[in-house]
Amino acid sequence: MDTLELDGSTLEGGGQLLRIAVALSALLSRPISINNIRGKRKPPGLKYQHAAGLRLVAEVCAARLDGCNTGSTTIELVPQSPPVTSRTYSADPGTAGSIALLLQVSLPSLLFSPSPGAPSTLVLRGGTNAAQAPQIDYMQHVFLPFLRRHLGLEPTLEIVKRGYFPKGGGEVHVSIPAVRGPLPAVTLVERGKVKAVRGRSYVAGLPKSLADAMCAAATEVLVESGVDAGLVQIDAVREKPADAAGSGSGIVLWAETEDGCVFGGSALGRKGVDPARVGQEAGGELVGNLAHGGCVDEHMQDQMIIFLALAQGHSTVKTGPLTLHTRTAMWVAEQLTEAKFRVQETEGGAVIECDGIGYVPTIPAVSSKT
Repeated sequence: MDTLELDGSTLEGGGQLLRIAVALSALLSRPISINNIRGKRKPPGLKYQHAAGLRLVAEVCAARLDGCNTGSTTIELVPQSPPVTSRTYSADPGTAGSIALLLQVSLPSLLFSPSPGAPSTLVLRGGTNAAQAPQIDYMQHVFLPFLRRHLGLEPTLEIVKRGYFPKGGGEVHVSIPAVRGPLPAVTLVERGKVKAVRGRSYVAGLPKSLADAMCAAATEVLVESGVDAGLVQIDAVREKPADAAGSGSGIVLWAETEDGCVFGGSALGRKGVDPARVGQEAGGELVGNLAHGGCVDEHMQDQMIIFLALAQGHSTVKTGPLTLHTRTAMWVAEQLTEAKFRVQETEGGAVIECDGIGYVPTIPAVSSKT
């Protein structure tokens, strides 16, 4: 099969393009070459986290991988076999690089098997709550519930140890039962009323009063927006030293609706920033994600694209305003698959439609001796 060449500076031009392309390459056994990797970032090229994710996926599909060095702006991935499931894989960038992004790049390649056996296991190390990436709590309380409710997938996630910038040192275990496929199409156009808002305001190596302040400020923002105070339950916690590496703080919120939609909002604490402001940022992000009337938040909007492309049949999802990340995800999916996306702009948002490919894993040929 000819190698598909992709320009990594297309549209959003960041690491997301790389992650989706690599995941689909592994599933479809499609050789790819990507140049100008993270071409719209300063500096461009692979970071430790991207290189660790690439090596992980290359191991899953026994790929030949060239150019996987930090700073590299060109890689080539040539899968040698379908992904091998029912095994344990691990990845560690050796930094506080995001564990959530390691999960994004590797999860799709382990979801399918021609003959499902024991679940696959991912042991991922690095930062559990990192900047410019989903917090691991978002993956646990928003992303994975979406996969369970709408796609029938059942990965489970255990946070063994929290890891914060700059040390990293966090550890997360993910169990991934494989399916034969194909995934069902997703129809998600009705949201329903908010029935609960949950959250986790946390500190590690810092006074618990900071977590309390973030919690109170986030609650105030939510109530002022019209959320019933009785629906809001945010836990303020101080991590035990044995449960976290390094010090850090932040808050993650998620809102559940009557029709099974889940929306997130989060913010990280920063040195010199009032914890009340951090709580306000998280509350404001959640309020903004609820205000547009769609059925997924801005982060789930682009993370769902690869699954809609793999699903069988016609999917329709009502969202908020289309993000550049989502446009990029759709572009990559269409380059590597025959999936077709359409977007209908609406007042304050969009409706994403996709005709998926109905992916099922290829059954390896069995050679016979004569």
